[in-house]
Amino acid sequence: MPIPIPINPIKGRGSATHLAHRFEKDQREPFDDGWHLEEETSPGIATTWTWEDAKSAISRNTSPDIGFDVSINPYRGCEHGCSYCYARPSHSYLGLSPGLDFETRLIAKRGLAARLVHELAQPRYQPALMALGTITDAYQPLDRELRLTRDIVQVLHDCHHPMAVVTKGSGIERDIDLLAPMAARGQAAVSVSVTTLDADLARRMEPRAAAPWRRLRTIRTLADAGIPVGVSVSPQIPFINDDMEQVLEAARDAGASRAFYVVLRLPWELSPLFRQWLDLHYPDRAARVMARIQDLRGGKDYDASFATRRSGQGIWADLIAQRFEKACRRLGLNRSRHTWNVDGFRPPSAVGQLGLF
Repeated sequence: MPIPIPINPIKGRGSATHLAHRFEKDQREPFDDGWHLEEETSPGIATTWTWEDAKSAISRNTSPDIGFDVSINPYRGCEHGCSYCYARPSHSYLGLSPGLDFETRLIAKRGLAARLVHELAQPRYQPALMALGTITDAYQPLDRELRLTRDIVQVLHDCHHPMAVVTKGSGIERDIDLLAPMAARGQAAVSVSVTTLDADLARRMEPRAAAPWRRLRTIRTLADAGIPVGVSVSPQIPFINDDMEQVLEAARDAGASRAFYVVLRLPWELSPLFRQWLDLHYPDRAARVMARIQDLRGGKDYDASFATRRSGQGIWADLIAQRFEKACRRLGLNRSRHTWNVDGFRPPSAVGQLGLF
């Protein structure tokens, strides 16, 4: 019987294989044919990217468990390579692997800012909180070169349109000159995702994202600039990142005033990908982690119910919620709700189509 070739971690990558996407007709697995008997460290894989002409800019959300109605995403795929990213299966719609392709074959949306201007200028457009980078991180490393996110923030800034960002990227500090005046008008807020303070765990779990200490420094920099900033302690993964309280305290000390969390979600191909990651990095506890994840999901790897997909269900979900609420109460987080200034919106036609497009 053929012997499967051992899978090895790839330095700087959250996935170790080009897992087949769910639309592929043929499934292939490598087997040892006698020429690869010794395990070798997998070589690094370079990141590539291509353009996609943006046909639209604004996406509309109808999910009742999400606190925004409209969003915009400059990129498909994300070089941060987070092992747990719920967006990985979105690469399947492109005919690409949710595994390595998701973090090494990126797509940038050309002309996105111009499309945004066009859509904001429509007479029937009604302003609402715009969430930036809801699928993949708008401030991932590629944006340092392409600056698509900067162009989008510039449009929203000039139109006095409210926006919120969740990011792991320290690159957001580049746009403080735009975000600070927006925040002063009640039209901008940022949440920085800090999954753990354990640098070694972060390197394994989020290989190309900013280090935990660097994200805390970003929180401090944003807060000092007068920008309302919060922390996302997501996802919560039983027996993996168990330092929620320490993360919340460090973020509060850095200037965060709000916090939220989501428990691990494993839709579609993400379930086998995350199981593979556990077997590679934490084989001693992989079975125990998955058992607790299934406790959170009614015995399954994932349940897409709007009522529970973000928080989970059962005893473990209640325990995580109690820990979070008690820590926030002790630290003074989430004491007030953020209010958004929507009335100040000025359509692009009122500012000369922004003078750029």
